[in-house]
Amino acid sequence: MNLVQLGSGEQWPALGLGTWRFGEDTARHASEIAAVRRALELGYRVLDTAEMYGEGGAERVVGEALADAMHEGVVKREQVLVVSKVYPHNASATGVQAACERSLRRLGLEQIDLYLLHWRGSVPLEETLEGFTRLVASGRIRHWGVSNFDLQDMHELLRLGGGTHCATNQVYYAASSRGVEFDLLPWMQGQRMPLMAYSPLDEGKLAHDTRLAALAQALGLSAAQLALAWVLRQPGVMAIPKAGSQQHLRDNLAAASTTLDAATCKAIDQLFPSPRGKQPLAMI
Repeated sequence: MNLVQLGSGEQWPALGLGTWRFGEDTARHASEIAAVRRALELGYRVLDTAEMYGEGGAERVVGEALADAMHEGVVKREQVLVVSKVYPHNASATGVQAACERSLRRLGLEQIDLYLLHWRGSVPLEETLEGFTRLVASGRIRHWGVSNFDLQDMHELLRLGGGTHCATNQVYYAASSRGVEFDLLPWMQGQRMPLMAYSPLDEGKLAHDTRLAALAQALGLSAAQLALAWVLRQPGVMAIPKAGSQQHLRDNLAAASTTLDAATCKAIDQLFPSPRGKQPLAMI
């Protein structure tokens, strides 16, 4: 599996586990904990969540699974990159600190490894950066970043004091949603700032794309695996697909270890052409 390097020099696996829609139904609580625990057993070392997911429910799932895995000796805390996100309306200088403390309690952790502003809201970026800086200084987070920021937003961010410490930008990116390739992704690669791709299967649509499935079959892959391998082929790109079953967890790991040849990439380009102009940033 490819490794992606943060600005700090840390290297982490390019494939992580997303938890969007986890924590929304108490009837699924045990099975979701089991899925995250199984992911850790299989070797996943990046866990992505947010205070928005299940209004904190997903953070509780991640926290319980991680605590159990550490107790059983499956992983050590320092081996796992825990990512969470703050709501924009909680992202004032003081609000972000209070939100972080709530997330830490739900996660059962002393520190979040990577804390992101989920999307831009009405709070000035200067205030959010002030809160992030205080959280780093107090040891409550190790790194901070953003999510759903387009290139203009990133330019504005980096002009602010401390803005160059942004560790990543998490955005929607899939073979069928390639708008970021026009300007945002090349710029981030030039900055050596990792791009974290959420919804790399385009909310599951690519897993059922018959054209992609036909191309994948010749490679011994599923359509979903081919779509994920395509995203992960890019240098400096991480992906955090959600997976709830052991089979999907294994399939995603296999995809992350797949190298695509030029002919396959060209065929995918024909199915899903790269953007010829600026497009609005995709979001869910």
